[in-house]
Amino acid sequence: MRLNRFLAAAGIGSRRHCDELIAAGQVTINGKTCTDFSTQPGGRDHVKVNGKLIHLAPPLTIMLHKPAGFVSTRKDPRVRDTVFDLLPAKFSRLFNIGRLDAQTEGLLLLTNDGDLAQSLTHPRYKIEKEYEVTLDRPWDPELASKLQRGIFVGGERATIARLHSVSPVRLRVVLRQGINRQIRRMFEAVGYRVKDLIRIRIASLRLGDLPRGHWRPLTKRELKSLEARVPQ
Repeated sequence: MRLNRFLAAAGIGSRRHCDELIAAGQVTINGKTCTDFSTQPGGRDHVKVNGKLIHLAPPLTIMLHKPAGFVSTRKDPRVRDTVFDLLPAKFSRLFNIGRLDAQTEGLLLLTNDGDLAQSLTHPRYKIEKEYEVTLDRPWDPELASKLQRGIFVGGERATIARLHSVSPVRLRVVLRQGINRQIRRMFEAVGYRVKDLIRIRIASLRLGDLPRGHWRPLTKRELKSLEARVPQ
């Protein structure tokens, strides 16, 4: 197993992040700095990141129903509640796959599998994410085509893959992008305010009836379904 995959499997982060650590000289093997990406640590090798010994952990991926008011990070400079405050201490090595802004609720995945994280967040795989959107006033269906063609948000073209109405003020929206606060900003651009936003699906994985603030591990069947969505 190449060094970056070893670090990712140990829960250090995505392979891209692990590559950055290796390139920066922050990884040692048996006391010597290693910047060779092709190195394959053996079972008796001592691998450290910034002086901390790294052990391979059993793979674990969980889903969390993130409530509003929690940020998707481990530490927040503004001392807000984080999603890790909702999890037991034994999950300290997990990291979140993508983010939800503080006021958005719904499905958030956390894992120690760096390969899975990279696969689900890399733009080229166009993993679908579905949201339920509640607007401040009745939706004008004539605007749907404008959002699907795309709107420039912060210098980047943002598009909605699919959109349909559930009620006059509630919509289901599917994205294949991951621009910061994309849904809120796109609806603001056409004159609407998003009152409530909840992510209900990532790829084949649905939030279902998991209560707010609760979590559960993914089943083997769910993991296989997620892994099948991207090339190996």
